[in-house]
Amino acid sequence: MGSFRSWAVSTSILRGPRGHSTATRSQTDTIASTVQVVQSGRDLMNTKARRADIIIRNRNNMPAYKVADISLADFGRKEIEIAENEMPGLMAIRKKYGPLQPLKGARIAGCLHMTIQTAVLIETLIDLGAEVTWSSCNIFSTQDHAAAAMAKRGVPVFAWKGETEEEFLWCIEQTIMFPSGKPLNMILDDGGDLTEMVHSKYPQLFQGEDPIKGLSEETTTGVHKLYKMFKDGTLKIPAINVNDSVTKSKFDNYYGCRESLSDGIKRATDVMLAGKTAVVCGYGDVGKGSAQSLRGFGCRVIVTEIDPINALQAAMEGYQVTTLEEAVSQASIFVTATGCRDIIKAEHFMQMQEDSIVCNIGHFDVEIDVAWLDANAVEKVEVKPQTDRYKLSNGRHIIVLASGRLVNLGCATGHPSYVMSCSFANQVLAQIELFTKPGAYPIGVHMLPKKLDEEVAALHLEKLGIKLTKLSTVQASYLNVDGDGPFKQDHYRY
Repeated sequence: MGSFRSWAVSTSILRGPRGHSTATRSQTDTIASTVQVVQSGRDLMNTKARRADIIIRNRNNMPAYKVADISLADFGRKEIEIAENEMPGLMAIRKKYGPLQPLKGARIAGCLHMTIQTAVLIETLIDLGAEVTWSSCNIFSTQDHAAAAMAKRGVPVFAWKGETEEEFLWCIEQTIMFPSGKPLNMILDDGGDLTEMVHSKYPQLFQGEDPIKGLSEETTTGVHKLYKMFKDGTLKIPAINVNDSVTKSKFDNYYGCRESLSDGIKRATDVMLAGKTAVVCGYGDVGKGSAQSLRGFGCRVIVTEIDPINALQAAMEGYQVTTLEEAVSQASIFVTATGCRDIIKAEHFMQMQEDSIVCNIGHFDVEIDVAWLDANAVEKVEVKPQTDRYKLSNGRHIIVLASGRLVNLGCATGHPSYVMSCSFANQVLAQIELFTKPGAYPIGVHMLPKKLDEEVAALHLEKLGIKLTKLSTVQASYLNVDGDGPFKQDHYRY
């Protein structure tokens, strides 16, 4: 493991009214010599805060971290050690690039689900020389023991499960300035919230002696925003679209959702999936994995789609493809995976069967009209955290998971470590590309070179006992490729 050299946090805990942990003293040997305990509240959050937590400030009068419970750090560290063994790509990158320190001088602000797997990503970036600050890109996705482990290590992390919208934005904003008093010079984003905040509130950071050099984006929704910003002329830096790397979209989006969707539904409801009819709205990579997840447990799956190509793919896989209006009365489980808004609305809720389960596995909470349910339901009962049962005016009930946000992270622990190693290896390589080659990428949205995409895959083969066939010189010449790759043209569709 690398060390985070600049400052540190504490082991003794002060708690606010809701029990959120903040630092006091001496958690590591490098804590800043001048710290000030301050009462946080409206002045700190600049919002109508629900709590007044105690926070330690570093020598530049900035919060050191804000997590739910620092005493969970040791638990988090144990799970991180297990995850490392399941994340061969990141561990191989540490071994290969660690001695070279390619990210020395990089100040990377990350806004991505603060999970155990993300902790392995953070420590990989640090091992490669970077300074890192972190917030979560979803109010429900943080694993509090992972956040605590990072805080104890000395990473300025601002994340806990169950943030309000105001706290969510406050947490993101805390990552912009680093303990040294210098601002970020790299962005690692998931969904585009950090990118949007920096562009709208801190445009001066794109100029000066040490400006922001670039950003890498994790997910489909964030990539859509980047292309829109570039088209509108508002994107100020080069961006790498990590989402559409083959080793991300065809693995994380597909195989990850195939395992984590049903995990979230079953943890939240204990429902028997076999024999049920389920609707999956959207048949992109996330929808494909979701449909296969439900089918694997014995569901009859109906798919809704706007794109004729995706619709035909679903039909060829044996799924019924129709509109939500036709399917709504047939099913008892509904999953949105479109990346679009207003998918399941009032008219759909009113036609659903008793105790239909409604959830989302797209990035944002705009796919299911939870606001309508909150405003119009006769009754809302929290069965348990992230599982709400609404009584409608027609007397039937609807069960909504994770408040319409990511069900696999809100109700379970997200994707398995192995597949996240693929995604996060892309993130690390993207950060290295942008930071070490500032002139190579003009302002715009770029893809990682295919050679690096193949490298990510190669780093994960040994763990599964995979052995590759080698092309002979004659074969490579016949295919017009380099015998060491890349093996496909950029236009090839896997």
